[in-house]
Amino acid sequence: MHVLVIEDEQRLAGLIYKGLEEQGFAVTLAYDGEFGRKLAFSNEFDLIITDIILPKVSGIELCKEIKTKYPNVPIIMLTALGTTDDKVEGFDAGADDYMVKPFDLRELYVRIRALMKRNLLELKYKEPITVYADLELNRDTKTVTRSGKEIKLTPKELKLLEYMIQNKEKLLTRTEIAEKVWDTHFDTGTNFIDVYINYLRKKIDKDFTSKLIHTKPGLGFIFKYENPQ
Repeated sequence: MHVLVIEDEQRLAGLIYKGLEEQGFAVTLAYDGEFGRKLAFSNEFDLIITDIILPKVSGIELCKEIKTKYPNVPIIMLTALGTTDDKVEGFDAGADDYMVKPFDLRELYVRIRALMKRNLLELKYKEPITVYADLELNRDTKTVTRSGKEIKLTPKELKLLEYMIQNKEKLLTRTEIAEKVWDTHFDTGTNFIDVYINYLRKKIDKDFTSKLIHTKPGLGFIFKYENPQ
């Protein structure tokens, strides 16, 4: 498994390099966004780890460019910026996971293996098109339509919708959504999951008579089609 690490803090980059090699990964290092982009577009990597604040090209822009060309390559963002808005920006750029510095290398290993396992299962078992009620999700083209109207979603909104469709008509707790969609645990006091649920609800429910996302106060959410009254 070949991992690209883009990190301008050379001491941290060295620690990640050494740690991943000890875990059996092949690792390539880049110390700025421009060289990282060159490597990403000229080699095949199984996973990319990138800082957000980088010389020459930011991690956010880099992530967007990589995901446009290689949508199935998992990207983990490393950053000292840990607010909800910062995380939303990273996930909207296409990041699959987000780790705030300082972090434990053992947690990084767990995140990497979880992402790779999930990607392999997705590529092996998922049909390209899922239809529920009047909503259609196409994984190959990364498009969503409802009643024939195309709805533009960010990569993370798309993944959230996909998970909710897979678990339609079931109660989904915030913790479960965080673990399954983001492969991580969020502080129960955060509103991060609610922020994304609201983003998704505005796009797939707001302009339609029937609602698909329903909130169960104190419990979580249910993705369910209900005939309008």
